[in-house]
Amino acid sequence: MNFWKQFKPKCCSVNLKAEDKPGAILELVENLVKAKALPAELEAAAVEALVAREDLGSTGVGAGVAIPHVKLKGLDRVACSISIHKEGLEWSAIDGEPVSIFFTVLRPERAGDQHDPERHLEMMTWIAKLARERDFRRFAGRAKTKTELVDLLKEMSAV
Repeated sequence: MNFWKQFKPKCCSVNLKAEDKPGAILELVENLVKAKALPAELEAAAVEALVAREDLGSTGVGAGVAIPHVKLKGLDRVACSISIHKEGLEWSAIDGEPVSIFFTVLRPERAGDQHDPERHLEMMTWIAKLARERDFRRFAGRAKTKTELVDLLKEMSAV
């Protein structure tokens, strides 16, 4: 499995600064734009889509992990990041606990040359499995650099 390759260090963060869910969504999207993984003209649409997704139901899957994810019109390839918030944020997670690990996944609305919906589902399954791995969560929370985070994803791909 090489899903880890979708996560570029420049898209990630080991020190999210947001103080609440709306601020975190904005910061997560801004990081993708700054890294050029998400076109700047799609920034507002991405924030709006992620907020609407959270309004439907929290992406907080428990154990301190959230997986904010949406389909985004105008996107031609997946944009992913993993980010850490040291203190954790209220996210209405299923276990009621704060969230400190965020897997953000923005995907194209439909299949194309650079997007296979079936592979996307496999990647989301992989992310969900990682979210359940206690060792992964522990090491992710201790990562000091963005590269360490992505290296951890690579290492966990071999398990």
